[in-house]
Amino acid sequence: MPTDWIWGLVGGALIGTAGAVYLLANGRIMGASGIVGALADRTATGAAAHERIAFILGLFALPAVLALVMGGASTHAGSALWVYVAGGLLVGVGTRIANGCTSGHGVCGISRLSLRGMVATVFYILAGGLTIVAFRHLLGVV
Repeated sequence: MPTDWIWGLVGGALIGTAGAVYLLANGRIMGASGIVGALADRTATGAAAHERIAFILGLFALPAVLALVMGGASTHAGSALWVYVAGGLLVGVGTRIANGCTSGHGVCGISRLSLRGMVATVFYILAGGLTIVAFRHLLGVV
């Protein structure tokens, strides 16, 4: 089995486990955009805000630690910074329109057999595929 597939399997298992633990421990669905959104609009206060901050710090800290321990990570990222900035902004707008992100709808929604999560995930995948076709094959920037 190719190493990339093994790492994908390990990463998927970690995300699924994190979603299950978050739901079992807090009674809430692990959706990164909802967690960040509640911090941004200040609806999360007290212990809930601290919990969300710890979650977001973990999202950044764990990959950084793993990259240091494993000697970095290779990517195929290009040098067109504007593409990544535009992509990040569009993802943010999309998660607001969809009332959630791929972690909330895709991982947690599908595992709970949520029709809304399944439909949203189908549209995320279609939008991502169309975006790659447009930016890589038509515009040649990714």
